Amino acid sequence: MSGIKNMGNEEAILKLRELAEAIDICMFCTNLKTDDGASCRPMSTQKVCDEGNIWFFSNADSDKNKEIEQDKNVQLFYSHPGKDSFLIVNGVAELIFDREKIEELWSPVLNAWFPGGKEDPNISIVKVIPTTAYYWDTDGNKMINFLKMVASAATGKNLVEGNEGTLILNSL
Repeated sequence: MSGIKNMGNEEAILKLRELAEAIDICMFCTNLKTDDGASCRPMSTQKVCDEGNIWFFSNADSDKNKEIEQDKNVQLFYSHPGKDSFLIVNGVAELIFDREKIEELWSPVLNAWFPGGKEDPNISIVKVIPTTAYYWDTDGNKMINFLKMVASAATGKNLVEGNEGTLILNSL
C-alpha cells in the first residue's frame, strides 16, 4: 500500500458504500465475546444508506437474531482478494420489523431465503450502525497491479498504489 488515507464524514460513507456494496458478501459476526468464529456467517449487503448504516435481511428466528438480542455488538469482514479490497466494520446491530423498510430494500433474489416473498412472516432486517471501520484498497486493474508487483520484486521498490485507513463516520 502506498499510504494511509483516513476519511471522514461524507467521503467515509462513500468509501464504505463503495466497498461494502461492491464486495457484497461479508462474514457477519455476532457473539463476539466467545471469539471462536462459530457465530460468523456469510451475509449479503442489501444497502449502505446515506448515514452509513449497513442493511441486511435475516430470518426472524435465526441464531444470529437471538445473539443480537443478547449483545448488539457485531463485526463485519468484507474481502475481495480479486480486487485487493478489504473492509472491517465494527458496529451495533438493531433488529427491524418494519414492512415499509422491507418493501424498500426487497430484491427478487431474496425469494430463495424467504419463500413467502416480502410478506413472509419470518423476515427481519438487521441494521448495522458502524462504530469503527478500517479499509485496505488497491487502486487500478488487477493485471496491471500484478505486473507492478513483479516489477516491485525485481526493483525492490513498491510500485503498487493503494490506500488504507480509518473511516470516520458521522454516526460514530
